[in-house]
Amino acid sequence: MQNHLNSNLRNVEAQTLILNSGKDILLSSIIEQENLRGVLKRCEVRSFIGNGDPLFLDDNFDLVAAIKHASYFRRGRSVDFISDFMPPSPSEFDMVYDPFRWMDVAVNPVMLSTLDNGKIIRGLSGIPSEGPVLFVGNHMMLAMDLVPLVSRFSIERNITVRTMAHPLYFERLTKDGKLPDLSFFDVFRVLGAVPVTAANMYKLFKLKSHVLLFPGGIREGYHRKGEDYKLIWPVEPEFVRMAVKFGAKIVPFGGVGEDDVLQLLLDSDDQMKIPPLKSLIEELTNEAVRLRSDAGGEVGKQLLYYPIVLPKLPGRFYFLFGKPIPTEGREDVLRNKDKAKEMYLEIQNEIDKCIGYLKEKREKDPYRNLLARLPYQGFNGFDSQVPTFDI
Repeated sequence: MQNHLNSNLRNVEAQTLILNSGKDILLSSIIEQENLRGVLKRCEVRSFIGNGDPLFLDDNFDLVAAIKHASYFRRGRSVDFISDFMPPSPSEFDMVYDPFRWMDVAVNPVMLSTLDNGKIIRGLSGIPSEGPVLFVGNHMMLAMDLVPLVSRFSIERNITVRTMAHPLYFERLTKDGKLPDLSFFDVFRVLGAVPVTAANMYKLFKLKSHVLLFPGGIREGYHRKGEDYKLIWPVEPEFVRMAVKFGAKIVPFGGVGEDDVLQLLLDSDDQMKIPPLKSLIEELTNEAVRLRSDAGGEVGKQLLYYPIVLPKLPGRFYFLFGKPIPTEGREDVLRNKDKAKEMYLEIQNEIDKCIGYLKEKREKDPYRNLLARLPYQGFNGFDSQVPTFDI
């Protein structure tokens, strides 16, 4: 009977979402959900560890939010991460952000922005309110910068930032592989992440959105030893012409702090010399859609791996958004490849300046170390703005 049922379940083409409380009192139902995930072709599981059982009798469980988080809410046959996106409500934002609030204590990000007159100020007041806006910067190891960046824009400026993200946040080429489950990335999709494609960027600019792009992508996010804060970008100015076409303001930014949080012990080069780890890297890389596979040089080396790191007593994250670069009226960039390349190099140079400024100024921050911040936060509250260096 069970074999007959399984054979029929394998023919089911519909998307299926299995929800459980994580506190299921029946072991058999937990086993069954794994069996179903293995049999159904398009099945995903979401566990709600903090909720009671039965799940639907828990007043704190939000079914609509669960459907949205799994990207099962859509208007057409397949999900469109642009048109189907609904900004999270305040309660939804709190629900997805609460598990990351510890980062505010651990790394206590310092956000700086630049006014049109070139003055650097604390906070995000220098960010243009009206889109389209394109934020372009360096990427920290393991995308540690993503949640602090996106959440701060929402909290301080009520701006929904649409992050151009790697396809591994949205799909897998193999089922039950070694990469983290797609549910691990729900928070990023809820906060507005979209697959990084030219078509999606076009749609977002057309909607006058605030777009976040890391041109270094996976190669920077999984960099090697000695490559902290190094820009590893494609040779071609991939995003410049599209930004100019829509008259988007380009805001270069730099972020530092990963070297105050962890030390990279074994990078991809080290692990590729160890046969079991080499096999794991190849398996992980083959589970996700590869970008820039035809690109030469360092940019084409899009290896996915689990960096072996030594955690440090947390320091602090610092972000500086440079002076917005206007592109409206720059038709010369559309017509002339050399002009596009010139703007591309200008953006990289501004990012390097932001990184250099932060690395120098953080040396004078009396609250750079967690142990220095905790007494201040304990006295003034953990939501208080901890002082930093003089600007």
